[in-house]
Amino acid sequence: MKLFGCLLQNLSKMRRSTAVNTQWLDYYSQFHPSPVSIQQFLDFGSKDGSSRESYTFLQKELPVRLANIMKEINLLPDTLLTMPSVKLVMSWYEQSFKELIEFENKDCQNHRFMENFTSTLVHIRNRHSNVVETMAQGVIELKESHGIDSNTENRIQYFLDRFYMSRISIRMLINQHTLLFGKKEKNNDPRHIGCIDPSCNVSLVVQDAYENARFLCEQYYLAAPELDIVSRNNAESECESDPIQIVYVPSHLYHMLFELFKNAMRAAVEYHSEESVPPLKVMIVKGQEDLSIKVADQGGGIPRSKLDLLFQYMYSTAPQPARSDIATAPLAGYGYGLPLSRLYARYFQGDIVLNSFEGYGTDAIIYLKVLSNEANEMLPVYNKTASRVYHTDIPVNDWSSPWQTNQRSVSSFAKMRC
Repeated sequence: MKLFGCLLQNLSKMRRSTAVNTQWLDYYSQFHPSPVSIQQFLDFGSKDGSSRESYTFLQKELPVRLANIMKEINLLPDTLLTMPSVKLVMSWYEQSFKELIEFENKDCQNHRFMENFTSTLVHIRNRHSNVVETMAQGVIELKESHGIDSNTENRIQYFLDRFYMSRISIRMLINQHTLLFGKKEKNNDPRHIGCIDPSCNVSLVVQDAYENARFLCEQYYLAAPELDIVSRNNAESECESDPIQIVYVPSHLYHMLFELFKNAMRAAVEYHSEESVPPLKVMIVKGQEDLSIKVADQGGGIPRSKLDLLFQYMYSTAPQPARSDIATAPLAGYGYGLPLSRLYARYFQGDIVLNSFEGYGTDAIIYLKVLSNEANEMLPVYNKTASRVYHTDIPVNDWSSPWQTNQRSVSSFAKMRC
């Protein structure tokens, strides 16, 4: 009887805890996330911004961003929500939200308190390190067990764009705080402000991404195209001969370039399997508003009718990855490389555009904002307009896919907060 009484008491506590978390979730989801520009990140980190000020902002902002996207998770089709991998992702978000609201209305009184907060952020970031792969596995589980019709596919496409954009933004906030104020995570480069490089040398990032992609290409194909880089600096405040630099997050730029190089190399080597592989040509141009990076290959291109499919999460030209331990699940084969890369570009108001010349090759262009005060976060907002998307039977395209295809019609959808 005593044991039975303890079990009832524990169950009662769990129910109360769930009720409290639901109340906080409803509360925080009423607020819109507050976008931050690269310039604001830079000013705070370089002008003696304190850990106390960062804590004051993050103890409110992080729960708001988590609550907004968690509300949208619950709008997904029930068949997807019951998939084991999706349930695992939901449990991670619920646990992280619970840990953050424990700091609700608590003022940072001492150094140990701040260390505890920073440590919590590190744990949350580590817990979510495999969110992309795990959610992708959940979609595969749904496809294998129930199948996915066109309406469900469009809803999932819409959600994943918003879900992964939210994840990028949350990791950005956490990384800035932990790199600036965490004892164990100081950036090795003293020039960096958190994870932002005020003088990011674009050519060096291009070269780094190319070399790593080339290494993989040579391992698989025993060949890889060479690289030709042309730069043109048209910024009025700089000499044309100066190296092209931008205030940006090098890891984000590297992620985009690495994915584009992998795709370009694969196409070029396979298209020219019986002859020498022509080089990849990269053009870097800095203007007054935009910095443009074009990666041009001679890999045969693709038909225009299939161009838009490259940004669909459930489309991939690579073999589907074999099932493995979640911690080591590969991204290759999920079809997430290009969609995620475009989210990284659009996160700070940039973009990635593909121009294909069927029978010749493809030009992939990255656009970034030159002016850091205009590079504001693009954040998803949970609202009634967004919720309607999940309950309509009319196929919708996400903002990552503005062009109409044979299978999908363009319609209006919830706006992203800029």
